[in-house]
Amino acid sequence: MNLSNLKPARGSRKDRKRVGRGPGSGLGKTSGRGHKGQLSGSGYSRKRSFEGGQMPLVRRIPKRGFTNIFRDEIAVVNLDRLAKLRKDEIGPEDMAKHRLIRKATDRVKILGRGDLASAKTVRAHEFSAAAVKKIEAQGGRAVVIGKD
Repeated sequence: MNLSNLKPARGSRKDRKRVGRGPGSGLGKTSGRGHKGQLSGSGYSRKRSFEGGQMPLVRRIPKRGFTNIFRDEIAVVNLDRLAKLRKDEIGPEDMAKHRLIRKATDRVKILGRGDLASAKTVRAHEFSAAAVKKIEAQGGRAVVIGKD
């Protein structure tokens, strides 16, 4: 085999549809658009959500509740995830570096699922009571970072 023998797989290449090229092509005269009607003219383009005059789905479904744009989002990290980090002092920068949270600037809350294997100093914006108890039981410290 060499480069001169290469061919595309059978059936993978098709001729493009040549519309309006006479009755023999099967797509002559009206070019596959039928007779008259909204879709037959040149320059017609329908909106993505257009449903033929029927009430669009986005207007049919009920709208309830709202999204609070002023919400205070907090990234949550459990102790079992922190236990895998081999550091004595862990802050938001370390958590972001190890992909436990998205950004180092995120507000962080530590929750108490799992256990720590060794004493660690954990810095975060908030802690659950169970997390503080478990951190201090291992001889570590839970340091609260002041609100921004």
